[in-house]
Amino acid sequence: MTVLIDQPRWPAHDTLWSHLVSDSSLDELHEFAQGRGIPQRAFDLDHYDVPEHRYDELVAAGAEPVTIRQLVERLAASGLRVSQRERRAPRH
Repeated sequence: MTVLIDQPRWPAHDTLWSHLVSDSSLDELHEFAQGRGIPQRAFDLDHYDVPEHRYDELVAAGAEPVTIRQLVERLAASGLRVSQRERRAPRH
């Protein structure tokens, strides 16, 4: 059970962003995020978007730094990854 974080490289809202995921359960991911004050609104189906200024703090708290490729591979292997098609589907 591991929480993973990629390097901040996704630009939006005048900063760079990382993805925070779990390779085993969404419960683990939510617990980690909640324990570090990451708001629920930052959750996007299978990951949290976290701003660059939080990266070092989250790594120090136990998130494992990985490349985006490693993050996607491990998220997919866990069965938790939400595909682009699923993201585009209407939510009810």
